[in-house]
Amino acid sequence: MDTAEEIVTPGAAASAFKNPSMLAALQGRLDTLVGAPSEYIQSLPGEVHRRLDALKNLQDEGNVFNVQFRKEVEELEKKYLKLAIPLYKKRTDIITGAVEPTDSEVERKPDEEEEEEERLPVSKENPVKGIPEFWLTALKNMRYISELITEDDEPALAKLVDIKLSYLSSPGFQLSFVFDNNDYFTNSVLTKAYYMMESEDPSVDEVMFDRAEGCEIDWKAGKDLSVTIEVKKQRHKATNKTRTVKKAVPKETFFSFFSPPAPPTEEDEDDEEKFDEYDERIQIDYEIGEMIKDKLIPKAVDWFTGKALEYEDHDEDDYDDEFDGEDDEDDEDEEDDDHVGPSKKTIGSKSNAASGDDKAPECKQQ
Repeated sequence: MDTAEEIVTPGAAASAFKNPSMLAALQGRLDTLVGAPSEYIQSLPGEVHRRLDALKNLQDEGNVFNVQFRKEVEELEKKYLKLAIPLYKKRTDIITGAVEPTDSEVERKPDEEEEEEERLPVSKENPVKGIPEFWLTALKNMRYISELITEDDEPALAKLVDIKLSYLSSPGFQLSFVFDNNDYFTNSVLTKAYYMMESEDPSVDEVMFDRAEGCEIDWKAGKDLSVTIEVKKQRHKATNKTRTVKKAVPKETFFSFFSPPAPPTEEDEDDEEKFDEYDERIQIDYEIGEMIKDKLIPKAVDWFTGKALEYEDHDEDDYDDEFDGEDDEDDEDEEDDDHVGPSKKTIGSKSNAASGDDKAPECKQQ
């Protein structure tokens, strides 16, 4: 009887776990096993539980090394960020037009995968300064982040000249959005800080997202992008006189990014739905911050040109066809749970939800 040999190519498993469709399918199968392992473990004799305790102690010892490894990685990230800062400074100077790159700085061999494209001639009569709308274009090319940007936001984000990364003294990082003079707000820098929380137990290899802090945006009169002004006329019943009433109604804007989701109040302590909604929102908020930190800032030019989209979607494209035959019922079930944002991961809960008492740091003024 012939037997089929299963061949797994190197790296296939790793790529599979980067594919959302495959992960969803695996998760569905795992969900059917919920409860089975615990029943099995409970049925084990005492001598086996004794050995399991030994394995747990060994794991705790190994976690101490993992904690030290993570801390050393953090120090390396800080070290190499310092080395990259001069390059980022030169990048900003070129983007803003503060400096013009030299002939040697623009010499570059064409990438093998890039087709040679025709370029417009250099304009001598009306030369363009720097690279217009560099960061706006890069942000709009990023999945999920582009969903946050409205048409009204674009003129303000067109004045964004730099996004800087810095590490906090405690575990965490800060993103600083540097703006040129604009018609919308007086701040020259808008900040968003992400604070992490370490376990007090040195054997626990886990860092939890603690809270995020944004900053106050000083909007110019009539330019607040976070609200819409509704104008209504009211008539007095007794005097029959009319008056005009203006009401500010919140609206969607990218600049809500600088106002982190507010945690549920004490009155909502028993409302699981509100805590679940809050957890989901801070998960999305944190992962967007991570995307800007780890992907956008180091490879900003690739996001501006759109090249980053090619290697960002590469793994997903390899597995698209594998799940084309899934039942439509699964798709309908997923539609109810869909949300705009990165894949979820546990980074917050009731126990570590932000208190909301921290005052937003003041942003730099122009």
